[in-house]
Amino acid sequence: MSQIIQKQTTIKKTASCSGTGLHTGQQVTLTFQPAPEHHGYKFQRVDLPDMPIIEADCDLVTDTSRGTTLEKNGAKVATVEHVLAALVGLQIDNVLIQVTAAEMPIMDGSSRPFVDVLLEAGITEQEADREYFDIPYNIHYTDDDNKVEMVAMPLHDYRLTVMVDYNSPVLGSQHASVTSLQEFTEQVASCRTFCFLHELEMMLQHNLIKGGDLNNAIVIVDRVVEDHEMERLAKLFNKQKVEVRKEGILNNVELRFQNEPARHKLLDLIGDLALVGVPIRAQIMAARPGHASNVAFARKIKAALKKEKRRQKEGIPDYHPNAKPIFSAADILKMLPHKHPFMLVDKILEMGEKHVVAVKNVTFDEWFFNGHFPGDPIMPGVLQLEAMAQAGGMLILSQVPDPQNYGTYFLKIENARFKEKVVPGDTMLFKLELTEPVRRGLCVMRGRAWVGDNLVCEAEMMAQIVKISNNNPPSA
Repeated sequence: MSQIIQKQTTIKKTASCSGTGLHTGQQVTLTFQPAPEHHGYKFQRVDLPDMPIIEADCDLVTDTSRGTTLEKNGAKVATVEHVLAALVGLQIDNVLIQVTAAEMPIMDGSSRPFVDVLLEAGITEQEADREYFDIPYNIHYTDDDNKVEMVAMPLHDYRLTVMVDYNSPVLGSQHASVTSLQEFTEQVASCRTFCFLHELEMMLQHNLIKGGDLNNAIVIVDRVVEDHEMERLAKLFNKQKVEVRKEGILNNVELRFQNEPARHKLLDLIGDLALVGVPIRAQIMAARPGHASNVAFARKIKAALKKEKRRQKEGIPDYHPNAKPIFSAADILKMLPHKHPFMLVDKILEMGEKHVVAVKNVTFDEWFFNGHFPGDPIMPGVLQLEAMAQAGGMLILSQVPDPQNYGTYFLKIENARFKEKVVPGDTMLFKLELTEPVRRGLCVMRGRAWVGDNLVCEAEMMAQIVKISNNNPPSA
């Protein structure tokens, strides 16, 4: 496993570079500024009035046709992926990126020039801990029209694999991967953007690559090119001569890696996934990715992040159906005085000194559905509270040496609320928490129940634990 930096980082000093925007042809100076903890990546258009700031956020992406473009309140920054990839690859968390035009400089078509500038500035640790998003479950994205498949799988690290296949005799099928971000600088950062000759010609016709040069992109030629076309391309790029190398690369320097195109797609993916907003720990696999799919995938990951934050904030417990329960249904029958059909808890998943998590599977053959709205079966609210109380009873009875000799009695129920219907097929997840220490057998608990991520009922309860005698039958 790679070394994972645990503290947030920024750069030690201001650093700048200048170049030309690939599509706009505008000269632009890009300046990296150190930023405080929890700042993240933000762009600032210092050439515009009020110098607006645009966060690196997938929700602000407005165009992915020729790179990734962010826009906020009318201010844009384009082709941000190579800059962001450099920051992620170096595991820098907090930077303000000031630019003097709407598009990042293309430089040599890779992230390496930005990496060099950032390394020259130096990287420094900050006091705050880095806040990773650990992918909790497999997250899939597919685009059938473009044959794109992507998946993020749980892993306590950041590994990425990319496969590309353009049905080209020159490019063929390629794949590239990194097993950790430690490999980014040497294995990925220098890999340049690429396009096919027919794409180049289309962009030239539409005046879209005013800053393009044969030294900042790999142009793949997969058809016969006539002499007069070569002459026209030479004139367009202000070159004395343009030729096709035997491997089908247009007048370019040698490939830096045999699979440089696939490695550049990996670079783009790293940069675009920075738009999730936090460092990711996952195994990422992507087939035929592009900027549109990368951003769509980032949005799915961000949605999962927001969901997990909500779950943590609201205290929703995790439910893994295949996890071995702490107490099975048979164990519960031995501890609680209830028997079928009034046993309303199926298993206990988690238990601490002050809380318990339990499950109730609601099935269509439950006895109460026969008479309770039989045409519209709904679990009665009072039985939801009873199931909740039984889960709480398991918490209390687990703390006495002879639970079979004790029962629990309701003394009070307050602030009970029923928010959603519970119907056949639902799985109810209960969480009961002691809100006060147990004194003289009195137990005060807060109970909540969810179906999925939806809170279906909640209540505050007081019960008393009493030793069972023949004249004192138990009730919940």
